Amino acid sequence: MLTLLWLIGLLLCIAALAWRRSGLLNGSIATGGFLLIMTLFGSLHWFPTLLLWALFLGIAIPLNLTQWRRTSISTPLFNWFRKTLPEISRTEQEALDAGTVWWDGELFSGNPDWHRLHAFPKPQLSDEEKAFLDGPVEDLCRMANEWQITTEQQDLPEELWQFIRSNGFFGLIIPREYGGKGFSAYAHSQIAMKLSSRSGDLGSTVMVPNSLGPAELLLHYGTEQQKQHYLPRLASGEEIPCFALTSPDAGSDAGAMPDTGIVCKGQWQGEEVIGLRLNWEKRYITLGPVATLLGLAFKAYDPDHLLGEQEDLGISLALIPTDTPGVEIGRRHFPLNAAFMNGPNSGKDVFIPLDWLIGGQAMLGQGWKMLMNCLSVGRSISLPAGSTGGAKMASMTSGAYARIRRQFNLPIGEFEGIQEALARIGGNTYVMNAARSMTAGAVDLGEKPAVLSAVVKYHLTERMRQCINDAMDIHGGKGICLGPKNYLGRAYQAAPISITVEGANILTRSMMIFGQGAIRCHPYLLREMQLTRESDSAKAIEQFDQLLFEHIGYSLGNAAGSLLLGLTDARLLKTPGNAETRRYYQQLTRLSAAFATLSDLCMLMLGGELKRRERLSARLGDILSHLYLGSATLKYYQDHGCPDEDLPFLRWGMDDLLVRIQQAMHEILLNFPDRRIGIALRPLIFPLGRHLRPPSDRTCAEVARRLMTPGAARDRLLDGCYRSQDPDDVTGLLNSTLELVMQADPLENRLNKARATGELAHDSQADELAVAVEAGVLSEQEAELLKRTREARRAVIMVDDFAAEDMQPASGRKRSSKRKAN
Repeated sequence: MLTLLWLIGLLLCIAALAWRRSGLLNGSIATGGFLLIMTLFGSLHWFPTLLLWALFLGIAIPLNLTQWRRTSISTPLFNWFRKTLPEISRTEQEALDAGTVWWDGELFSGNPDWHRLHAFPKPQLSDEEKAFLDGPVEDLCRMANEWQITTEQQDLPEELWQFIRSNGFFGLIIPREYGGKGFSAYAHSQIAMKLSSRSGDLGSTVMVPNSLGPAELLLHYGTEQQKQHYLPRLASGEEIPCFALTSPDAGSDAGAMPDTGIVCKGQWQGEEVIGLRLNWEKRYITLGPVATLLGLAFKAYDPDHLLGEQEDLGISLALIPTDTPGVEIGRRHFPLNAAFMNGPNSGKDVFIPLDWLIGGQAMLGQGWKMLMNCLSVGRSISLPAGSTGGAKMASMTSGAYARIRRQFNLPIGEFEGIQEALARIGGNTYVMNAARSMTAGAVDLGEKPAVLSAVVKYHLTERMRQCINDAMDIHGGKGICLGPKNYLGRAYQAAPISITVEGANILTRSMMIFGQGAIRCHPYLLREMQLTRESDSAKAIEQFDQLLFEHIGYSLGNAAGSLLLGLTDARLLKTPGNAETRRYYQQLTRLSAAFATLSDLCMLMLGGELKRRERLSARLGDILSHLYLGSATLKYYQDHGCPDEDLPFLRWGMDDLLVRIQQAMHEILLNFPDRRIGIALRPLIFPLGRHLRPPSDRTCAEVARRLMTPGAARDRLLDGCYRSQDPDDVTGLLNSTLELVMQADPLENRLNKARATGELAHDSQADELAVAVEAGVLSEQEAELLKRTREARRAVIMVDDFAAEDMQPASGRKRSSKRKAN
């Protein structure tokens, strides 16, 4: 028994040294020291002791002889990597080079530094930004009527367009020196979120000019002349921009873009100049039908070598006024009854001078790099903000409706089935808001989070869809009957739009998040790949040797960490947080170590084949994503002072994320490339089994009740959502009625009790409230409050109905009217 304990101690010593990243030499010395102590004081037989020493010395001595190791191990591996690593296309390389690595790098490390996370400043609004949100943004939301926008006009009314222009909504990201607002990324996110909580079409109209488009590209890459000319015009709304990227045959596969620009000579303003003759066909272009300035992506070619020896110049970007001869623009798509401007455009033999290229001739062929750098910023802000706005609207309306609507003499929110859906809405909204805030804050810190922008784009749009679906289930008939009283229907119809745009979600999950993140965020892999392409092999091998053994130490350390933290359930790990949150930090660290281990093994076994194993890549991406969302949720709770009232939201969010990570790891092991290795890995990843559990019924009930009850927790969750209190407004009626219901429900309960005890004998033909006053069950003031509440409750639950002639298509109504006239 004692012998077994010494052997277990040796293994634990090696695992601890690996987990603590002690280094090859230090680890060898420490392991040798333990072996010496075990030899002198242990009870192990001399023969196994000799075998252990032989094994130790046979590994430790050669590996610490740098020249031998470099010649015998690193050089053959270097040559093998050089032959087997897949070729990386130019667009793939530019995508890898784009953006920055931020907290995602910590998650790939296997041992996140939580103190670093807490050191990131909490995103804050300036006084000017707060005033804009409380003033023009609030006013614009108040002016918007979703039924009028989506049904009566299929467009924003002219007064809204004018308000947007005159109040600088198109210039949120443009610096003040060019006439814009110069707002922070966090303010941009708050504005987009609030507008989207009122109207998805309103949010889209304002988001696009402030996201990936001419202004963003000009700020980063435009010539000073281009900035001086266009940015003030964009900021004032004099120019309406759009950006044309997607072609019928090239959506996700930008390398297949068929749109071309041929370098040639042509007439421009009476002179012969070198320019580009463009031919393109684009679709799905937001603001395209009303745009005056078109940003265009195309492939540039120089077949006559007018600019140099290179013929294929690569993807390039240009700014083209839409009144340029040959440009066809103005037709509209009809995306799921949404009214925001979206449509196709094309150009045939459109000649432009070279100085219409964004950044001028110097940026010819640099378009994909430009897009990748700017796309990460836009995806970090616009779609996460819009999705969170939709989720907050679902939380506000569903919580109120579940409290107002009664069945069987109870608010429907008291039924456990409804509570389950409410909990998903509230918990998802809390997680989404945390991730949105943290990611926008990263942009304000100067980061361009390429991988994390894909994470929040995918997961926040998917969680928004879940929130809207659950809200529809809760509302029942109220949600499915379209009309001015329906505040959910259009959001439900339009949910797939955000799923589709800026990288379809299936592609984002299965190819982008881990496919890009594994190389971009891994502490060693990208540098190792780059070294295999160096021309100076001797110097590259020297650097490769050092990286390789650091990489091996990193991988062994993560495997050891996964085992040790799994065996102890991470309870011995020192982390920040209070009694409520410390376990979540510990579990995230344990799962981060397991994730790093699985990632390295999958990449080692599959190499370039991994990007074609999309299900495996998707599950690894899910783990990375949920680790990030969990980090953001904990930081958000910490940044807001750890309020006790918010604990149910935190618990629901974290329990849900942790169990999703566990399930993704389980599925990876079940579907590992070599099933035997998957079975062998299971004790390393789950040494105590899969013991994490989804949110409890009690937590779900607590989340649901907070959504239904006005108070600090509900106010914090809905902060930044447009919340009208006007009974004449479709959601204002809901909010004002909720306040009445909270006052009147104790009176309803008193009436129910009086009926049950016989104190209130009520003839169905009589006025119950008058009888209750006569019987002394209610005072006159209480009866009046109940009357107003019942009227308001009825107004909330009523749905729209229309005359038969109003249900005919517009053309049919015209024909009918003509027939009547005849």
